[in-house]
Amino acid sequence: MKKNHLKNRIIQKICVAVCPFIMLLCVFTGCYDYPIDEDGLLITERSQCFVSSFELLGSDFQTVRTKNAVVDTVACTIDVEVFYATDLTHLWPQFTLVTDAKLEPKITGWTDFSDLTKPKQYTVISGNRKVRKTYTINLSVQKP
Repeated sequence: MKKNHLKNRIIQKICVAVCPFIMLLCVFTGCYDYPIDEDGLLITERSQCFVSSFELLGSDFQTVRTKNAVVDTVACTIDVEVFYATDLTHLWPQFTLVTDAKLEPKITGWTDFSDLTKPKQYTVISGNRKVRKTYTINLSVQKP
């Protein structure tokens, strides 16, 4: 009987010491309601909105670029040259964006870049979802 009473007193003292700490921790960390967008992504306070790099992969998942793409964050353009005889109907674009930004339309598969007269456009949306910048991809093919 004395053992059970002693155990209960020890558990009671631990609870008295630890419970207020756990409650404070919950108040400062667990009770903030983080907003998320329609894609389930966290909306932050970041207003930056730009592409930092661009890659273009062929059907073998290897680059088809002849050199690094030129990303102009002021003019919102991406100039990229691909190797001669590249299958432009089956390319996979890859963007590196500033932290917390997202891209529209989403890249969900292979993209057809074969109509060079109509450059593809993608919109970068800032982390706070208030700034939108549309980038135009100017694709050219290496001369034979």
